[in-house]
Amino acid sequence: MMDVDLVNIGWFFGVVAALALLFAAGLKLPVRLGFTRRAISAALVIAAASGVVILANVALFRHDAHLDLTREKAFTPSAEASHVIRGLNEPVDVAYFFQKQNGAAVALGTMLRQLERENGNFRIRLIDADQNPALASSFGIRTYNSALLSAGGRRIEVVTTDDREIALGLLRLLRKREILICFAAGHGEYDIDNFEFHTHFEGASNHNHDASGLAVVQMEQHGIGRLRRALEKLGLSIRKVTFATGQPIPDDCSTLVEANPRTRYAPAETEMLRRYLERGGSAMVLVEPDYELDDSLDALLAQAGIKVGNGVIVDPKDHYFTDEQMIAVSRYGTHPVTRGLALSFYPSARPLELVRTQGVTTIPLIASSTEGYVIADRLGNNAAAAAGPRAAKLTAAASEGRISANATAPFRLFVAGDADFVSNSFFPYLANSDVVLAALAWLTREERAPTMKPPVEVLPTVTLTNDQMRGIFLVTVLLIPGLIAFAGGTMWWLRR
Repeated sequence: MMDVDLVNIGWFFGVVAALALLFAAGLKLPVRLGFTRRAISAALVIAAASGVVILANVALFRHDAHLDLTREKAFTPSAEASHVIRGLNEPVDVAYFFQKQNGAAVALGTMLRQLERENGNFRIRLIDADQNPALASSFGIRTYNSALLSAGGRRIEVVTTDDREIALGLLRLLRKREILICFAAGHGEYDIDNFEFHTHFEGASNHNHDASGLAVVQMEQHGIGRLRRALEKLGLSIRKVTFATGQPIPDDCSTLVEANPRTRYAPAETEMLRRYLERGGSAMVLVEPDYELDDSLDALLAQAGIKVGNGVIVDPKDHYFTDEQMIAVSRYGTHPVTRGLALSFYPSARPLELVRTQGVTTIPLIASSTEGYVIADRLGNNAAAAAGPRAAKLTAAASEGRISANATAPFRLFVAGDADFVSNSFFPYLANSDVVLAALAWLTREERAPTMKPPVEVLPTVTLTNDQMRGIFLVTVLLIPGLIAFAGGTMWWLRR
């Protein structure tokens, strides 16, 4: 489909109608006139036609329509970049030094011109680096296809032919404060210092992610490197913190991320986390079903309004592909974290419960379908649970408020009964990255700021839930052939 708004279409048909009306009026003019009257009539027609043409050109110039007929929409800005640029409320100058022989760079220049029309605060200057080498050198540009973004005395350089990278550069340029995301270390958490695109387990039988790979050895150099790189592209600072030695969690940590701990907390470590939350800190806690929480951490999370349960959620109705332990979710609780989310999935999640706590507001975010139930472990076949009453099982929740009477500021907390969905294996697929990035934006209190998801290179896929696959099967294999057979039989019966 062509991305043309109704206003531009209206202007186009309005100009065509005006020209048609002028032509029709010309046809109605009398032909048999004297020389003077003919001259006056011709002058009036010429003046009217010139006026209409001038006004039509002014209208088309002020309301230019963009038609991109390429299948890949190679000359159309991305929706993310348009959203960021429309939200600019201060002037930003962009000088793009492109290489004329690079088609992608030329296409980006075209898109930047289109984006310039969306907001007067976004000012573009396109410069051929080969024709203006001295100018490029004066700006400190040493690489082809470099964009120099500047605003309010700040400037950054982005080397790219992708408009989304320009938008990400704008977010970094306009950020008023430094945001530090601290990742907890010391309990075998997922590693952030890796560049692998895959987190995997080697099971007793083969390489997989499901329950048959429970007897596993977690491979080194796997973890959440993709998440870390996405945060860095957004201009956020990253740091590892270890508070097992009794050192307090630094106050400059905007958010603490505890992703897949493998060893139990000591009461002193839980106390460090408590004090951090009492000072108004924010935390993201992601725990796998096979992780045993110690009593102190379990009590602290319950005091914050969220009780972490045991077992593994099974969802026979909404799950990823054929694995009923991979919960597929398309409906969410109402919260800034879940605004506009599409389908996401959670490989092997444990259940959560909400706890009423004075001064704390807790919101359920992510849950299984109403057919969900809990089994003891990933390999268990808990027939009693499967046969019992079924209901939606909560697997992620958010809470905020004052955690105790000693709290000096309100905390924010996001807890999920699954950590794999942020790992390298599953982070870029469907809306998983949207979930974790939206949660971090809320935890850092930037949920109202313009944001976008950094591009992550993945193979194009189409992923459906079990219900969606069943529906497609019924429509394409049974309903449509059945209707064709019925129509054919009816015609045969009427003509026999």
